[in-house]
Amino acid sequence: MISTKHKVTLLTVTPAVMLLFVHLGAFAQTKREQVHHMSHQVMPFDMSKTIHVFKMTDSGGVQKVLVRNTEETEQILLIRQHLEHEAQMFKHGNYSDPTKLHGADMPGIAKLSANPSKVNVSYSELPEGAQITFETKELSMVTAIHRWFGAQLSEHGADAKSE
Repeated sequence: MISTKHKVTLLTVTPAVMLLFVHLGAFAQTKREQVHHMSHQVMPFDMSKTIHVFKMTDSGGVQKVLVRNTEETEQILLIRQHLEHEAQMFKHGNYSDPTKLHGADMPGIAKLSANPSKVNVSYSELPEGAQITFETKELSMVTAIHRWFGAQLSEHGADAKSE
């Protein structure tokens, strides 16, 4: 038999424990949800107003970020600012921003980070945003780029598409 003192304690603690489990459950997200919700920590533009487009090519690939609505001129400026910065970082093998969002074990990242001189990275503006082009003559680097693009496509979900 449970004493009155213990009943009061149980009645007080049980709702608190249940609330804790519900609260913790709110943080349990899929990788896609996590990437979408954490994206603002790495990218200055609004993911819900933009889309990432990945095109794998024979020599590497092209990553675009475009606005969903061409009237979003502020978003276009933020995209351009961010991708220009990222292209400069990638040229030096610095993929720290993508790893903050996707994790350091993202496919292709280690190879790209370790071999910046083997990939030509270039930035260009587009009317709806901007793009970064990755080009190489080495098959192993093309594979790294394709693996990295594939992982981003998977993790960005509805915020990304392939071309």
